[in-house]
Amino acid sequence: MPPDTYKIKTALLSVSDKTGIVEFANVLLKHNITIYSTGGTAKMLADNNVPVHSVSELTNFPEVMDGRVKTLHPAVHGGLLADLGNAEHVKQLEEHHITSIDLLVVNLYPFEQVLKKETEKGIDKVSAEMIENIDIGGPTMLRSAAKNYRWSAVVVNPKHYPAIIDYIKQDGTIPEAFRLQLACEVFNHTAHYDAIIAGYFNKVCKIEYPNTITLSYTKAQDCRYGENPHQSAAVYGSFLNQFEKLHGKELSYNNVVDINSICELMLEFDKPTVAIVKHTNPCGVASADNLVDAYKLAFATDTESPFGGIIALNGQLDKAFAVEVHSLFAEVIIATAFTPDALEILTKKKDRRLVVADFAKIRKALHYSFRSLPDGMLYQQADLELIDTTKNLQVVTKRQPSAIELEQMLFAWKIVKHTKSNAIVYGGKDRTLGIGAGQMSRVESSRIAIGRASQNKLDLHGCVCASDAFFPFADSLIEAIDAGATAVIQPGGSVRDAEVIAEADKHNIAMVFTGMRHFRH
Repeated sequence: MPPDTYKIKTALLSVSDKTGIVEFANVLLKHNITIYSTGGTAKMLADNNVPVHSVSELTNFPEVMDGRVKTLHPAVHGGLLADLGNAEHVKQLEEHHITSIDLLVVNLYPFEQVLKKETEKGIDKVSAEMIENIDIGGPTMLRSAAKNYRWSAVVVNPKHYPAIIDYIKQDGTIPEAFRLQLACEVFNHTAHYDAIIAGYFNKVCKIEYPNTITLSYTKAQDCRYGENPHQSAAVYGSFLNQFEKLHGKELSYNNVVDINSICELMLEFDKPTVAIVKHTNPCGVASADNLVDAYKLAFATDTESPFGGIIALNGQLDKAFAVEVHSLFAEVIIATAFTPDALEILTKKKDRRLVVADFAKIRKALHYSFRSLPDGMLYQQADLELIDTTKNLQVVTKRQPSAIELEQMLFAWKIVKHTKSNAIVYGGKDRTLGIGAGQMSRVESSRIAIGRASQNKLDLHGCVCASDAFFPFADSLIEAIDAGATAVIQPGGSVRDAEVIAEADKHNIAMVFTGMRHFRH
């Protein structure tokens, strides 16, 4: 007989997440389906007056070793793996008194949830609680049933109970096409489970780059489309848990990319700071005594590019800020909180996304980054450093920078770190004055930054210049000097460093090396 016409007669229920299991079991009983169960699930069903058989009745063997061994038995896996369309399999079931298990409902020990609590405390050694939450029998049963999905329907998620109930009520069968979808979910689920366990042991053993790596994330949401409308996309993992969207359309793929960029930038600052980003590059950044003044200074860097960009501030957005920013079309505005009167103003534009960010949570989650390749990926540590602290700042010119120049350079250095290479940032006190990003030539980036400053009527005389990587020639330095810069911050490390330093000395310019570059391709 084909699987589509085979009526469910026996079910094995063994769940960690007991949501809806009593109601589900009662429906099975009403349709004359015999229920077997284990441990806590069996107790819960019995406590709710649901007649249930112990798995030990299938195996003729007790649960042992504190429940570590209860379903790892031929009577269970024979019942799950038997091909009922194969006469020899059916014969062997009869010979060995094995009961076919037609429906398996299993979800696994909550390893992932326990890991989240363990991570809060810090992972430096193997935890007994983590070990006990590594499920062995559950994944094994799931894989057996999923392999034999044509005859053993398998459910790993309570959300499928209503559909299973509907099929049972109709004629007691479950369509093969639906069984296949359930099996597909199982293999994804067990792969995710194993990947999390492997990641835990890698962390305990301090294996940063294992020989094989499996990155497993649960889908958070679909995107309307990808980077372009003809591309599909989805967001995976817990990234969006660090945010709360209060208003506006769903976040797009590009919104998420920009949000990530601007939030990483905001982590560099403690003072009240506002950043404006467009296509992952800063348009303007400023710090001030209050966020409204910071916004005005950031926006003044480039009054043209912020249209359609995103804005982030590392504090609460109040009415005064809302009044200031409301006229600008911004795709997303991010703050640590929004006051009710600010929301009243900003929600008047229905498409504007208003997002609350937890910067502390973002900082805690930032460890690694990866980039996809055709059939592969690049995997690296996140760029969490600012300067080489083993060397600190090294003044390489005859003229020492003033205290004000040093403060300005360190501010500009934070911005250039988050600007696409080749990157040049001109800055004043706690503000950007001109930004050049993503050019093939560092000189061209400098010219773009100077042009932006000129276009926005910002005076560069007395400013500082930051370069994300070393000056390969003196030409970029000369551009900065001609523009009015009096101090320069760069990583150093070029074979022509001496030539560049000599040019700085020639013009009485102060220059410091950070000993650390920040390429951002």
